[in-house]
Amino acid sequence: MKKLLSILGLALILTGCSLGNMDNTPTKKVESYLNNYQTLDSNVLSSLDKIVNQEELFDEDQKTTYKDILKKHYQDLTYTIKEETVNGDKATVEAEIEVTDYTKSLKQAEEYRKTNPKELLDENGIIDEIKYNDYRLDLIKSSKDRVKYTIYFSLTKIDDEWVLDNLTESEQEKLLGIYEY
Repeated sequence: MKKLLSILGLALILTGCSLGNMDNTPTKKVESYLNNYQTLDSNVLSSLDKIVNQEELFDEDQKTTYKDILKKHYQDLTYTIKEETVNGDKATVEAEIEVTDYTKSLKQAEEYRKTNPKELLDENGIIDEIKYNDYRLDLIKSSKDRVKYTIYFSLTKIDDEWVLDNLTESEQEKLLGIYEY
């Protein structure tokens, strides 16, 4: 009986080790990365705070609104892994993501600003950025259109661990739904 339990214990340990190693694939790393957005992982929330705080033209209420919009955006992100290519210590994972399309809303807001500047003026005849940002955030918040993008995630194997390379600016814009196509 002890021998059987020892064999079962050893099998569980070996299976556990190999299952842990199964998470160390380029595809699993990309899935984990994208799942962190969907579940609003603490690293994603920390990054989100940095993005929101960089918006110098937003007042505190607008920053809160913007953060809520992005949280919902991240949670609504969907993806499909299409292909994984490994070449030594380098890998590429092709993923198709679907996100809310904010590009149209941002273009619409900018067009409104150009064609209706008088409606955005303050008492001194200067465009009121708070008013404009409220308008822009309302458009973004009401966005319903979705868009699909393909992202080629690059990974590098460092010390036998697959690590996601930094995303390019266009890849980040795709995740945010603001990539101009």
